[in-house]
Amino acid sequence: MSETTHTTVVTVNKLCKAYPHAGAQVQVLQDLQMSIQRGESVTILGVSGTGKSTLLNLLSGVDQADSGQVVVDGLDITQLNTAGLSRYRREKVGFVFQFYNLIPTLTALENVMTGWEAAGMPAAGCEPASRAMLAALGLPNKADNFPEQLSGGEQQRVAIARALVKQPALLLADEPTGNLDPKTADTTIRLLLEQSHKAASALVIVTHNPAIGEFTDRTLVMQDGALVERQPVPMKAAARFGRAA
Repeated sequence: MSETTHTTVVTVNKLCKAYPHAGAQVQVLQDLQMSIQRGESVTILGVSGTGKSTLLNLLSGVDQADSGQVVVDGLDITQLNTAGLSRYRREKVGFVFQFYNLIPTLTALENVMTGWEAAGMPAAGCEPASRAMLAALGLPNKADNFPEQLSGGEQQRVAIARALVKQPALLLADEPTGNLDPKTADTTIRLLLEQSHKAASALVIVTHNPAIGEFTDRTLVMQDGALVERQPVPMKAAARFGRAA
């Protein structure tokens, strides 16, 4: 790893979040602590309802914490107003979703180029870098294809290219293999990790699937509103992603 991989990109300090339910406040996150280094990949594991999606929303600035602090690339996002949070997401955060979220009327290349535009960069001159990112993700001949002409795995790789082309400080992936078969999921995760490391992005993968932790640097388990670190459990290749090969 390069020296930049040892720089802290994400610091979460005493983060708390509760939601009203049935006339009471349900504590979802309680004094949560976490730090992630540049170029590091982290799996956040938990079943539905444990708070992992809440944490993702707080890291992205989509939701606001009740108390505590989230610092990303030197920026305390808990102190930002609506406009500041919008600018933060454009400039510092990349998103990869389970359902790809590609624009159906745009080609693969044009979808990737929207990543530049979202960051406030002019589209002019970004085509070579967008093509290079598609090629790095194994899609050198798919630039002119529309999403409906691509397989699920190919669509997800376009989505990864779109998220990474602006080289975000923080890359958030929400169940990125949830719609993929085991072989495609394996390939996609490896490419995601390879390219996020090259971009020196801090990668957070939120999932209910423990197999993802085989690939990342660390696995953190959401438990009682906090994160507990654990060692990944080796699994047979056929058992990865919860399906038969």
